[in-house]
Amino acid sequence: MVNTEELLQMLKEIAEERIPFNKVLGLTVHSLDEEHMQVHFNMRDELVGNFMRGNLHGGVISSVLDLVGGMNAWLGVMKQMKESNLDELVERFIKIGTIDLRVDYLRPGLGKYFTSSGNIMRTGNRVSVVRMELQNDQEQLIAVGTGTYIVG
Repeated sequence: MVNTEELLQMLKEIAEERIPFNKVLGLTVHSLDEEHMQVHFNMRDELVGNFMRGNLHGGVISSVLDLVGGMNAWLGVMKQMKESNLDELVERFIKIGTIDLRVDYLRPGLGKYFTSSGNIMRTGNRVSVVRMELQNDQEQLIAVGTGTYIVG
């Protein structure tokens, strides 16, 4: 059986250090527990999509929502496999991938920083469905998404 705190720390390290694109985006895991996770990133010139308005690029928004959805899928698998050993969990984790991602852009991505979080709607033996959101520093909802992830 795997220590939950050690596994959460490993997931945080993977998200922040092992996935090169997340480093390009400047993502940090703001909070992480067995049920939820939240990431944070600062606005930078490299992330601008509309240079006239200076707002966040839509591809950055969808990428962040997808990351949050995938990490929540990991949490769903972890919860299902509490009694498993590390090798069994790793075997399932490496199979996780996006099947479908829907993003609804609600307003321009303007702000000094952004946070994104997600909630697991359902995790089964094969598929996990997650609802995600992205907010700016004024706690305005910028975008929401629904992701479906293969988990087995």
